[in-house]
Amino acid sequence: MYTIPKHTIPEAPLKLTFVVVGAGLGGVSAAIGLRLAGHKVLLLEAAHELAEVGAGIQIPPPSIKVLNAFGVLEQVEKVSIFPNDIHIHRWEDGKLLSQQNLVPYTLEKYNGHYLHIHRADYHSALVARAYEVGVEVHLNARVCSADFETSTVITEAGQTFSGDVIIGYDGVKSCLRSLILGREDLAYNTGDLAYRALIDVEKMKEYPELTHLWTKPDIHFWWGPKMHVVLYFLQGGKTCNVVVLSPDTLPENVFIQEATKEELLEIFADWDPTLKTLFQLIHSTAKWRLQNSRELDTWTHSTGNCIILGDASHATLPYLASGASQAVEDAAVLTGLFSRIESKSQIHELLELTESLRKWRSTQVVQGSTNCQNIYHMLDGESQVARDAKMQIQPPAIGCPNRFADPVFQNFLWGYDALEEAERGWKEFKEGRKATYTYKNLYEDARL
Repeated sequence: MYTIPKHTIPEAPLKLTFVVVGAGLGGVSAAIGLRLAGHKVLLLEAAHELAEVGAGIQIPPPSIKVLNAFGVLEQVEKVSIFPNDIHIHRWEDGKLLSQQNLVPYTLEKYNGHYLHIHRADYHSALVARAYEVGVEVHLNARVCSADFETSTVITEAGQTFSGDVIIGYDGVKSCLRSLILGREDLAYNTGDLAYRALIDVEKMKEYPELTHLWTKPDIHFWWGPKMHVVLYFLQGGKTCNVVVLSPDTLPENVFIQEATKEELLEIFADWDPTLKTLFQLIHSTAKWRLQNSRELDTWTHSTGNCIILGDASHATLPYLASGASQAVEDAAVLTGLFSRIESKSQIHELLELTESLRKWRSTQVVQGSTNCQNIYHMLDGESQVARDAKMQIQPPAIGCPNRFADPVFQNFLWGYDALEEAERGWKEFKEGRKATYTYKNLYEDARL
């Protein structure tokens, strides 16, 4: 019998006030965790309502453990899909290149499910929990400046919010990032574009050639020249979510634009005929320019009690489906450390410790995701043939191009426990030792 670890959030000996800037998935998660630790939390959101845009999102085992500890997993599971397997297909004919089991594999090996969920459903479950535990939410509160000496942020409307600690979860276009660095640090274009499309599964059932796609709630990839396609299911299996990553063709200064299924049909005219049938059924689609932030020397203000987390400090491309999970893991480590704080004199050190415990791991995920572009999007030729041959090796070996099947990389990606990491980090902090990411040397030696 395999069960998900149920961590308990200790009640902090010292109660603080946290100003959390940004109410996306990471910011709301941090707000929940800090409230469970007994702190006061002011959650600031620039928008006029708490909502998420987009379509599907994947939740890997490390996030599952956090959601369980934060008391929201059951609600998330109610609106999630449990995919059976990951399948990787060749672009031209749909030939199966690689497969990785998820059910029951991730629960047995990593004590956590692997879920699919609509981003809005995920966010709604977190928001409901945040209100339930007493997070104080302020909308229309776009932060434009900060006084780090007094831990105060100022909004465009002139409101001020003060506390003991500022936590920046204000995204890839983070204002706090530039304020911490003392210079403008803008997001940059990665050259990638993401189409996100939705299909009614009942429509898919009218086409026998699509039967293998909807009979089980699996994840399907098609890897091909300069592009790839991901397909998985949402909303009780009623909706098929399709994501396409391709070269960026949006006009300058346009970041989101409505799209049409005809665009996708034209782009994928030479691909697996199954995709042509599938794309004909799209009922809504749009395209997003994918932006990123450059790796930072520090996430923490040099003297003030402020740290940036999530996309504000380590935005990542979606190739490993782990960007949101990194933000949730950040929230868990932050919570685990500040649930044990004993003195205000420890605040800055614990922010630096949060960064120390999280920075190497998140950097590997960012770099690993970027490297996947070269793996997934190979042009046909010798390198592509060698790549496909490596994926046929059973059991999968270190260096498997299917990163979800590579035994070392998979363990790195899915075997992490953020709350356990925080507990260890706190213990080493109290012993006067410098704590860093637990398995750094192991994974460096394995050529992560």
